[in-house]
Amino acid sequence: QVHVVESGGGVVQPGGSLTLSCTASKSVFSFNTMGWYRQAPGAQRELLASITAGGVTSYADSVQGRFTISKDRAENTLYLQMMNLKPEDTGVYYCNAHEEHIGVDLEIIPSDYWGQGTLVTVSS
Repeated sequence: QVHVVESGGGVVQPGGSLTLSCTASKSVFSFNTMGWYRQAPGAQRELLASITAGGVTSYADSVQGRFTISKDRAENTLYLQMMNLKPEDTGVYYCNAHEEHIGVDLEIIPSDYWGQGTLVTVSS
């Protein structure tokens, strides 16, 4: 079983910055993709940013230009750098690690691993 752990959440004022970290029990470069999700109060979990094994990144429109996802091999850590935070960025942030294996019938077997989440509160 793969374990994923997020850290770095906290309280920050609007316009401030925060960096979240995510470590895993295996190399973060071994997964097909890794991503950061947010679940705001009363809302569904939404994908904010993702990065492939090859380093291709993708962002939700709501965070494009403000958030940066990256991986560090030496630290074996996935990061989410968040700038110009807004009150609507408040929520629990989750790290996801996704991998795919080929089954005996050549079917794709996906596996998703989630951390426990870290709370980010943007408030003055």
